[in-house]
Amino acid sequence: MNNTSIIYVPNVDCPQDEGSLQSGDIYASNESRFSAAHYSEPLTAFTSGWQDADGLKKLLDFIAPSVEVGRRFEFKRADSSEAFLTEVDDTRAIGSAFKRVDYSGENVNAKTLNKGLTMRIDHDDIVGDNWQERAVQILMQRLYRNELRRAIAALSAIDEKGTTKKWAGDNASNPEADILEAILAAGDEAGVEPNRVLIGRGAWQMRHRLYAGQDKAAAFAGLTLKPEALADVFGIDGVNIAKERFQGEGKGRERFLNDLVLVFHGHNVLDKDDPSALKRFVTPVEGGDFRVYIEEHAKYTDITVEHYSNIVTTSTLGVKKLVIQG
Repeated sequence: MNNTSIIYVPNVDCPQDEGSLQSGDIYASNESRFSAAHYSEPLTAFTSGWQDADGLKKLLDFIAPSVEVGRRFEFKRADSSEAFLTEVDDTRAIGSAFKRVDYSGENVNAKTLNKGLTMRIDHDDIVGDNWQERAVQILMQRLYRNELRRAIAALSAIDEKGTTKKWAGDNASNPEADILEAILAAGDEAGVEPNRVLIGRGAWQMRHRLYAGQDKAAAFAGLTLKPEALADVFGIDGVNIAKERFQGEGKGRERFLNDLVLVFHGHNVLDKDDPSALKRFVTPVEGGDFRVYIEEHAKYTDITVEHYSNIVTTSTLGVKKLVIQG
């Protein structure tokens, strides 16, 4: 079974599973396959122990931290600054109660969505003993790429137009100053400064090209800075480079972010009402994030991986987008 050609093709709009599947292809799952008779406990356990070598889950949590909820849940779409308000009157007088604080944001009812993919494997294409695990891994990678694509699109849409910055080979261009300016502007807007920066691969390359073309010590220092060091320069928790790609309309792959820089607020240890701009609400299944089904036929096997999630913009304040030009 040759699966190499589909590992990096995470088009969100998969063909629908209408029953006539082609071997090796991936389809949007048909709910009729989700029955107790087809549930695979061993492969579901495999998903819990699977190691994401591509770092898709890590980047997804960086952009849209996950929050465990039931299928239907309520969260407060609040002014993010409320989580960081301070008081000078929090001292209780004898015989009186403490000051009561409330969040004034809008209560929103939502639910997690059932998402999944099915892969048909012809028995004549089976190679090795772990073909089922390989198929599950491919489907999980695809599902994570779909989620990552949705999360980046949702975060980018908050600051729809963004601010154009030119990172060209002249002394007037200063990428670090541009990002710091965006961090300060976002902090003034939201009441708290962002703690995360996501840089597209194209923007990172333009920054590299800019510093490589300058013959001065400051440019050399900037050229050697890694994302971790940049986070210290900005005084934030993390900087990440979005290197992932997806299959475009033509034959080539497209970068998820490319020439954009996104400045935003996010927490990995959180609840459904914290000030993160974007959250990925997930409903655990069988003790993990995924559930696997196997439907055996005489000449082929259908393997389905499903999960429950919903990527939600919970705060539109304090997100800034830079559109970088070379």
